[in-house]
Parts: sequence; C-alpha cells; structure tokens
Amino acid sequence: MFYGITLILLSIIAVPSLLLAKKPNAKELLEKVEPYQGWIGLVFCILGLWGIISAILNLGWLTSAPIWWATLLLGSIVQAALGFMLGFGLANRLFLAKDPTAQEKAAALREKIAPKQGKLGLLGIGVGVWMIVASFMYSI
Repeated sequence: MFYGITLILLSIIAVPSLLLAKKPNAKELLEKVEPYQGWIGLVFCILGLWGIISAILNLGWLTSAPIWWATLLLGSIVQAALGFMLGFGLANRLFLAKDPTAQEKAAALREKIAPKQGKLGLLGIGVGVWMIVASFMYSI
C-alpha cells in the first residue's frame, strides 16, 4: 500500500507539466519547479529500478500471485520512468554541465519528453490506485 501511495504522490508531481506544457510561459514555470522535481525524480528513478530488479529476481511470485507480481513490475516501471523524467533536468546539470553540445542535445530531448511526462503521471495515478486496491485484495 505504501508503494502505491508514493507512486500516486510522484505522479501528482509529474502531472502539472501536462498543464504547463500548454501555457506560453511554461518553460519559466518548469525551471522554477525543476530543482525540487530533480532530486525527487532521481531518488524515485533509483527506487523504480530497484523495484524492477526485485520483480525480476522474484519471478516465483509469477506462479503464486501473477496479478500482484505484474502490478509491482508495472508500478516499478512507471516509477522509474517518471523518476527519470522528473530528474532529467537535474541530471543534465550535474553530469553535462561542462559540455555545451551535450546540454543542447539534452534540452532538445527534454522538449520531446515533457508532454509525455504528464500522460505518464496520469498512468502513475491509476497504477498507484490499483496498487492500493491490490494490496487489500492480497492481504485478505
């Protein structure tokens, strides 16, 4: 249940970019929010990758609880993807700060993935709600 709640909270952070992408001053607003999103995103990206690895290592659940296993895997994939998207700007500044051409390429990539961030955030909310429901179903 905790995993679902954290996925919902992460998704709520990602969804405003869907609304801001339609505004003309969205770039300025996203840059103000970016430092907070960045650190949260990097942490959740690592947690999502850890969840994917855990799901792969626990393939035994696939036979005993396939819906729960698939739910955890899907939640981890969404969490890693949202974390990557939210942490992209910070990672760009931390790792590509000395290479202007790499920063330009990263900025172009950011413009391409920014609209998808909101849609993935909406998917994350849905998966997070399902994870909470599934945790109650499998705890009985």
